[in-house]
Amino acid sequence: MNDRYDAGYGDQGEQYELVGYDEYGRPVYRQATRQQAPQQPYDPYAQQQGYGYDPYATGSQQVPQQAPHQVPQQYDPYGTGRQPPVDPYDPYGTGAPQGGAPGTGYDPYGRAAASGQQPRVAEQTAHIPQQAGPGERTRDAPPPERDYRTEQFAFVEDPDGDSEDVIDWLNFTENRTERREEAKRRARSRLVALVVVLAMVAVGGAGYLWYAGKLPGLSSSGSRKGGTATAAGAQNRDVIVVHLHNTKGGGTSTALLVDNTTTKQGTTVLLPNSLSLTDDDGTTTTLAKSVEADGSSGTRDALDTVLGTDIEGTWRLDTPYLQNLVDLVGNIEVDTDADVPDPDAKKKGAEPLVHKGKGQTLSGRTAVAYATYRAPGEAQNAQLERFGQVMAGVLRKLSSDPAAATTTVQTLAQILDPSLTDKDLGTFLAKLADLAKGGDYKTALLPVRSDGTLSAQASASVVKDVLGGAAKSPEQGSAVRVSVQNASGAKGNTEKARVVLLNGGFTFLGGGTASTTSARSEVVYTDAKDKANATEVAKTLGLPSGSVRKGTTTSNADVSVILGRDYKPSSS
Repeated sequence: MNDRYDAGYGDQGEQYELVGYDEYGRPVYRQATRQQAPQQPYDPYAQQQGYGYDPYATGSQQVPQQAPHQVPQQYDPYGTGRQPPVDPYDPYGTGAPQGGAPGTGYDPYGRAAASGQQPRVAEQTAHIPQQAGPGERTRDAPPPERDYRTEQFAFVEDPDGDSEDVIDWLNFTENRTERREEAKRRARSRLVALVVVLAMVAVGGAGYLWYAGKLPGLSSSGSRKGGTATAAGAQNRDVIVVHLHNTKGGGTSTALLVDNTTTKQGTTVLLPNSLSLTDDDGTTTTLAKSVEADGSSGTRDALDTVLGTDIEGTWRLDTPYLQNLVDLVGNIEVDTDADVPDPDAKKKGAEPLVHKGKGQTLSGRTAVAYATYRAPGEAQNAQLERFGQVMAGVLRKLSSDPAAATTTVQTLAQILDPSLTDKDLGTFLAKLADLAKGGDYKTALLPVRSDGTLSAQASASVVKDVLGGAAKSPEQGSAVRVSVQNASGAKGNTEKARVVLLNGGFTFLGGGTASTTSARSEVVYTDAKDKANATEVAKTLGLPSGSVRKGTTTSNADVSVILGRDYKPSSS
């Protein structure tokens, strides 16, 4: 398609051929004939004379000023080398209607009116459009219809990447907010469930403790189990027995170390050597003799029977080990109640090894001397209480850390009872040490009658409250307790007499072997009510009735027997 365009400037005209359209859909022409210079086109920016019109303000090059009726060189924005005709009355090529006066051109911004220069309508002449030839159009004819193509336009309906990104971002934001809200709802639900579970556990645990009578402060009121009150025995206690053996002076001292895990109270219970015990075979003996003869499981079982306890292990602590233990913990402080002489002093009147007074610092050697000291004429309980003071001082200095306490025990290099390992003993002592440092530790002496049985006071204050047990000492009159001392010179007579007495229904108490022999046997009683029992014992042993007499018996026996050389065991 080849259209021609007549610029239509008077008789002289210049023709252009339509060669196509640019990227904006505007027609592109090329010059067909040489054009005579038309009148000066209107410059909307007249103050910038000497410059061609630049409709896009792209900074076109300056051209020299031309003659009044000469058409200036126009800017070619597409670099084609071809310049389309410029309508002097339509500088934008939009086909606007003519209205400007010759020489002034069309003012699209109305600045002519603002400056007072009005077009002279009277000087305009009517113009009759002429019929254009084929492929031509006159100046007033509408521009040719443009050939628009679909690929030249971008439709707003078409989605692009940016819109997808926006949608994705909105979806992400919305989803993240929903996830946060959902997470919060789940967290609240879990928290509520956890609180409910903990409340149920607490209520159930409290109910069980109330039912079992284990709530602190309610032991006296008792549980509701069977409608009977639960005593302090419902509390949990860990107990071990410790035997101090004096390797130089002889003798033993026994104490129970008690850890009440319910009330958080530690106690050292001192057991007198005169405490009456009963062996598995029914033989009645004293604590001191039981420790010397057995000292481990037999004594532990006998104590459990008498006190109603459950002793977990036996700790044999010889005096050399006690000395090393005090040195390992770094000395102890004790309020001493007596001046203790130096057992190694070569002359009398020497300076005491331990002075009486409060807050005395004791090393390993002085602690052993104080724990085993018993002044002339003193009861064994006085020495036992000194031993308890030393044990409490050791616990206050011992480490509360189970590992460190175990290391201290291992450093002693003792051979412990198989039922009590180094780790068990160290952990147990560490717990007691923690209680002793906090002031939750005490020492109690078990009251024992002269005959070795437990008194009512002992049953109430120590056995029941501290140990949580029940006294099971033989009642007076339940069985006649007979103490036998062998002075016949024959070692086997003691065992033969034991068998005969047990078969006769008596309780046998070992009295040991006398240092000297006796020609005659004796059967001694203290109370008149025991005279008949003494006569029966003599008859059972095959002794004459003249051997029975009133005298002093041992502390825990109803009848005391001294076997002399006249004792002839039965052949049976």
